[in-house]
Amino acid sequence: MDGIQERRKTWRLASSLLLAGVAISIIAGVFHAESHDANDHVASFTAYADSGPWTGVHLGQFVGMALVCAGLVSLWAAVDVPRHALAWIARFGVLSAAAAIALYAALQAVDGVALKHAVDAWAAAPEPEKAARFATAEGIRWLEWGMRSYQNFLLGVALVLFGVVVAATHQVSRMIGYLMALSGLAYLAQGWIIGVSGFSAANSLPTLVGIVAIVAWTVWLFFSALRMKEATPAGHPR
Repeated sequence: MDGIQERRKTWRLASSLLLAGVAISIIAGVFHAESHDANDHVASFTAYADSGPWTGVHLGQFVGMALVCAGLVSLWAAVDVPRHALAWIARFGVLSAAAAIALYAALQAVDGVALKHAVDAWAAAPEPEKAARFATAEGIRWLEWGMRSYQNFLLGVALVLFGVVVAATHQVSRMIGYLMALSGLAYLAQGWIIGVSGFSAANSLPTLVGIVAIVAWTVWLFFSALRMKEATPAGHPR
């Protein structure tokens, strides 16, 4: 019974971290400066240079992603994985989540700090220097594309793998696992599109699908964890 109690508490911890991470990321994103076309670098860099809370917004996004990845690692401890293949899938999911947060930290250092200083220098530069300053900022932007592309790949793989494990172990509704996998596929699509064409309009649909799916399964998982019965054996449907 003690093991069952601990596993139930771990489910609640994991679901709380995941939901909190998604909520913080969304709230931080509301304050992110935007232009009509993110691939229009003149308009985007102007909006970024005028953004007062830029660094704080990106720190908030990092905190949100850190909580999401911590929740995925906690989920590994919560699920009862009796089969050898599923155990390895869960381990690979943990490795992907760990790599995703490491790359996201580097991404936010580039986007939240380096790019902000570069666009500020461009906006404040005298006219003869603007072209050189703009080229520097644009190079940092392209570095951001590459890092975000691969971070999305890693996060997408982690979500797909954990979605498979959650759906296969039947400890919560299979639909939660399916939605996790769907959000992971959306991140994989985003990673490919950003790598090919940056923040283009083609990314709108997978971004929307990813947001809706991840909000849906984190809320569903949170309430499922709260409703778990103390006497329910691990490995059985709740």
